[in-house]
Amino acid sequence: MESGLKPVSGLVRLWIVSWFGVCGILGTSELSYVTCGSVIKLLNTRHNVRLHSHDVKYGSGSGQQSVTGVTEADDSNSYWRIRGKSDIVCQRGNPVKCGETIRLTHVNTGRNLHSHHFTSPLSGNQEVSAFGEDGEGDSLDNWTVVCGGTYWERKSPVKFKHTATEVLLSVTGEQFGRPISGQLEVHGMQYSNQYNSWKAMEGIFMKPMDVSRAGADAHIEL
Repeated sequence: MESGLKPVSGLVRLWIVSWFGVCGILGTSELSYVTCGSVIKLLNTRHNVRLHSHDVKYGSGSGQQSVTGVTEADDSNSYWRIRGKSDIVCQRGNPVKCGETIRLTHVNTGRNLHSHHFTSPLSGNQEVSAFGEDGEGDSLDNWTVVCGGTYWERKSPVKFKHTATEVLLSVTGEQFGRPISGQLEVHGMQYSNQYNSWKAMEGIFMKPMDVSRAGADAHIEL
């Protein structure tokens, strides 16, 4: 079974261009906050791995699509789109507030970051998976952004608390074997510590923009 690792492709770039259309887009150095509708990578600051998923299912637990941490910075399977929780619209381009509940949708497979009362395969913590189809799953896809201040700042680490079960998205260093050798387990932990700290990295960051100016001002950077 393939691990799903591949470089950023022309197809992914084309998808991003067509999806954003005429909306305002900023590169990696032009915006202080993480915003709704942005497509980003998330780095676990303790283990220096990016949040990753792929069409490889767990062999135990829920059997849903696995979520891991990878060291490769240029892997296209590490892009996640920031959306509102299942019953709330997150207005595209608005800064995400500390304490706001969001969904993270995996760009390449259309499944949402998800957790539930299954045991993770390596550490025995709570399983984190990717769930749903075409960006639609259920209420267990909701995560609360935990940070200080008013908004999620790009330069500052944050935590993600699973809204239903209150575990924190974490990486403690357990490593998978085949077919995803070298990738680290991502799971949910009950306690706040160094293993559940994440920082926004590469991506496309949205800002509000007058549609009449979008054609002239739109910019894409991966």
